[in-house]
Amino acid sequence: MDFTVDQENGTAVVQVNVVKLNAGNASGLKAELVLLNKNGVNNIVIDMSKAKYCDSSGLSAILVANRLCKDTNGKFVLCGLQENVQKLIEIAQLDKVLTLASDKSDAFSKIS
Repeated sequence: MDFTVDQENGTAVVQVNVVKLNAGNASGLKAELVLLNKNGVNNIVIDMSKAKYCDSSGLSAILVANRLCKDTNGKFVLCGLQENVQKLIEIAQLDKVLTLASDKSDAFSKIS
């Protein structure tokens, strides 16, 4: 599985299990996020700790999660960023738009 989803206290934790989040798998992530939102999940944490690379398709999926959560008055947190992915997010200036956390426990502290 490219992604695993666990529910903890009404928050979905999506674990990215691929080294590269790219056009080949980002659509699957988007579909998963839309499904979670349709099922009434407003708070989503995406754990990127296993992903060493992310392209524009991956960033697009992340932005979909952010928008879905905002539209339903929920919270979205991105955590576990590897250095290369962190740099990409900073270059795209998404660090000003997204809520970032170092790990899952940090992410949960930003949701509650």
